Amino acid sequence: MGSISKLSFMFALILSSLCLFSSAAFTSKDYNDALEKSILFFEGQRSGKLPSDQRLKWRGDSGLTDGSTDKVDLAGGYYDAGDNVKFGLPMAFTTTMLAWSVIEFGSSMNSQLGNAKAAIRWSTDYLLKAATATPGALYVQVGDPNMDHKCWERPEDMDTTRNAYKVTAQNPGSDVASETAAALAAASIVFKDSDPAYSSKLLQTATRVFQFADKYRGSYSDSLSSVVCPFYCSYSGHQDELLWGAAWLHRAAPSGSYLSYIQSNGQSANEDTYSFSWDDKRPGTKILLAKAFLENKKAELQSFKAHSDSFICSLIPGSSGFQAQYTPGGLLYNSKAGGCNLQYVTSTAFLLLTYANYVSSNGGSVSCGGSTITAESLRAHAKKQVDYILGDNPAKMSYMVGFGTKYPQHIHHRGASSPSIQTHPNKISCDEGFQYLKSSSPDPNVLVGAILGGPDSNDNFADDRNNHQQSEPATYINAPFVGAVAFFAAAKN
Repeated sequence: MGSISKLSFMFALILSSLCLFSSAAFTSKDYNDALEKSILFFEGQRSGKLPSDQRLKWRGDSGLTDGSTDKVDLAGGYYDAGDNVKFGLPMAFTTTMLAWSVIEFGSSMNSQLGNAKAAIRWSTDYLLKAATATPGALYVQVGDPNMDHKCWERPEDMDTTRNAYKVTAQNPGSDVASETAAALAAASIVFKDSDPAYSSKLLQTATRVFQFADKYRGSYSDSLSSVVCPFYCSYSGHQDELLWGAAWLHRAAPSGSYLSYIQSNGQSANEDTYSFSWDDKRPGTKILLAKAFLENKKAELQSFKAHSDSFICSLIPGSSGFQAQYTPGGLLYNSKAGGCNLQYVTSTAFLLLTYANYVSSNGGSVSCGGSTITAESLRAHAKKQVDYILGDNPAKMSYMVGFGTKYPQHIHHRGASSPSIQTHPNKISCDEGFQYLKSSSPDPNVLVGAILGGPDSNDNFADDRNNHQQSEPATYINAPFVGAVAFFAAAKN
């Protein structure tokens, strides 16, 4: 890097660090409000019999007979987004990220820690059912998305096919099985002290599911084809999930044999990739394993630190490895994603904050060519992304529903856009519901805390239900944001 480039790079880092301390856009109280709402959102996505302490009262029971087609109980879990399908791959990733949020930032959640744990348990209770309902199988989906997407129905009314889909030795799904193992293993850490019996059950099940995933290798996209593609195809293959699952089992049970597995199978994570999502786990795996290197200095894990640095450098303007794209307003933008951009923003902000904690706790820094990036610079960069989502952006709009004074009013979500069963107890049929999709009226039900797909590459946003790329919420957008906003809720302004 030349001397001018070095000066430009250092100047960018100084400006980035100053932003962390000079911005007065949001206070600790604001971040606490956003934290509470980001967790509350999951109650709006619940499937099954709702508990007595349900806070979003416009929702009702739904999917109570899920699994009955296979004579198993698969009630519970989460709808992934604005539809009524329970997709196992994004649900498991959501669970892993909620658990990781509590593991890293639970001490900053204060009164919201219990709600965060409840959000995790709502999913793990379902994943345990899915993993144990039938020997030698893992249920990975309930609902036919091709049929579901032809209707606009409240979850409480849905009458589309509720087929249950599973992966087996003959029809493997290493990707979704490994992600399920990761979710259960991560959650076992969350509940280790508060509910050791439940934690043990989670870890034992995670171990069995991972063994199943590793023994019968293959992608669930091949086994289940049209019911998972193009909705949640495993575009990255299954190797990244296998290593991700092993990394979480190593974190949950470090005395096990997973370190040897990681050494033997870790080459897939060392391919540099620059987005972390429900599909591609490689950046998250690198950072998770970099922690193990930073703490124990095991030479066999050193490459994960180097590749984690490479990922971080790709995000920082002015660094030698910079590759990311940003909107004019400063939002990270994944031009290859084809929509739902904020999922990459929330997951990246989470990784920036988590890696900042890892390096600062172990006296390290991030190496970008001949320059270094401090933990504070990473936190400043993450803060800019979090603040953008909450309203510090050119549109002065919060992309979290119910936060601030200006937020989207027409979200791509069946339950939010339709009259609730409390106000309209009569059934709304499949075709009848489309009037609410097409309506110009604001949503009658506020899905508090939902973070939407977000603006385009030029910071433009259409508050339009029909523009699902921008206006649809998803559990995997919110899950990493819970941890990220918890950090800033506890940080001193």
